[in-house]
Amino acid sequence: MIPVACAAITLVTLLYVFYLPGKLHLGQKKTRAAYLGERKEAIYENLRDLNFEYKAGKFPEADYLALQESLEAEAAGVMAEIARLEDSANSEQHRGRKGRRVAH
Repeated sequence: MIPVACAAITLVTLLYVFYLPGKLHLGQKKTRAAYLGERKEAIYENLRDLNFEYKAGKFPEADYLALQESLEAEAAGVMAEIARLEDSANSEQHRGRKGRRVAH
């Protein structure tokens, strides 16, 4: 009788832990552009924090310059990718309009 009770408790516990209801709300699917926008904001915030902490005397100048350079390089890469995405989106829109006739 005890093994049956233990098996039942184990089964109920596993079902409780691992059961997924039929409808899960996973949130909005994030696009690459949205991710890059969030990443850009995070980098700029890190640059502002770094500048503030350097002025407060928490970083030696060599460390500050190295961190600033790496954050600026990362920001440039993110901005370049955002520009590429926008250019490709604009060229797709332009191609879509080119084939259509305008009704008056």
